[in-house]
Amino acid sequence: MSEYIEQNQTGGSVGIVAKQFFTFAEPPDLLNLESKSSIGPVIIAYETCGTLNPEKSNVILVLHALSGDSHVAGYYDPKDTKPGWWDIMVGPGKGIDTDKYFVICSNIIGSCAGSTGPSSINPETDKEYGTLFPHITVGDMVETQKALIDHLKIKSILSLIGGSVGGMQVLEWCVRYPDMVKSAIPLATTTKHSALAIAFNEVARQAIMADPNWNQGHYYSGKKPDMGLAIARMIGHITYLSDESMRLKFGRKLQNRSALSFEFGAEFQVESYLQHQGNKFIERFDANSFLYITKAADYFDLAGQYGSGSLVNAFSKCKSKFLVVSYTSDWLYPTYQSKEMVKAMKKSNMDVSFCEIDAQWGHDAFLLPNDRLDNLIRGFLRSASNET
Repeated sequence: MSEYIEQNQTGGSVGIVAKQFFTFAEPPDLLNLESKSSIGPVIIAYETCGTLNPEKSNVILVLHALSGDSHVAGYYDPKDTKPGWWDIMVGPGKGIDTDKYFVICSNIIGSCAGSTGPSSINPETDKEYGTLFPHITVGDMVETQKALIDHLKIKSILSLIGGSVGGMQVLEWCVRYPDMVKSAIPLATTTKHSALAIAFNEVARQAIMADPNWNQGHYYSGKKPDMGLAIARMIGHITYLSDESMRLKFGRKLQNRSALSFEFGAEFQVESYLQHQGNKFIERFDANSFLYITKAADYFDLAGQYGSGSLVNAFSKCKSKFLVVSYTSDWLYPTYQSKEMVKAMKKSNMDVSFCEIDAQWGHDAFLLPNDRLDNLIRGFLRSASNET
């Protein structure tokens, strides 16, 4: 991987950004979904950073994970204290250099940050969809992104970059639209969920649906299933960490006390931390969106859909140059899954590089500052741009 390593630069901020909206699939021309259902109109929220060159050849599409959104970098307002979710990577002089590239990030369909999802108004009832919202897949997410790219009159994408569920979208794009994608960087992801990953998602979904306020998904006019969603987030958050990171950060340290209380409260720091994460999550995310997106991730099976069970067959459709990255402490999508992906790519005679990054922070490591990842992405994009 030394070909992609170069000296790191701190970089700056993209500054003030604005959320934009693209509406399509107006009736009667609805969006047909893989579930055999259809929906419309569809709104996709998106944001852009950098400048599109005259040839429109410097486009990078960043694809977010389960609870992410279109706000990848920068600030909405000068008074904002928190930038976009990947501000450490996207900006002038950073790994994804907005002085060179035009970065697009859209909120996936089924989510709740501006794009059409279960909390959107159903035009047939004038009420929120709730569980009348049709089931979606990773392929459906890509179809809406393709509609946005077509709307922007972009014919090719220099690189697709995404981690976790965003990485699934990267892979789906490369197989579904091989002639459009020049290069791709799937981070901390998989070609299909393991039984373990599906199991954790199912327990999280059951926590939501067992909440007495869930009301079969039609809770928008009353109390929301906040307790169920908070527990679901706590379950998910455990899978994003690692044993080592939790040991180093929390150990068995008590929270604001010097001795055991012999009560059912948050005595340990790790308990308090998880409760805090759950309570923060209910302020910004919709419980039904959590159900739909986790189910879409569970449905994802690249080999099953495109290769009759063979990853080699599935990747034989791709024309992209790949950089696959995994993390040593990621037990949700462990390195062996990335290696299976890379092996199949090589058997398909694809141009693929692989790097396992030594990191103690678990699955979420791709969202944290890391000079090695920053340098890898910077070098890979420079190489892909030069080839283009």
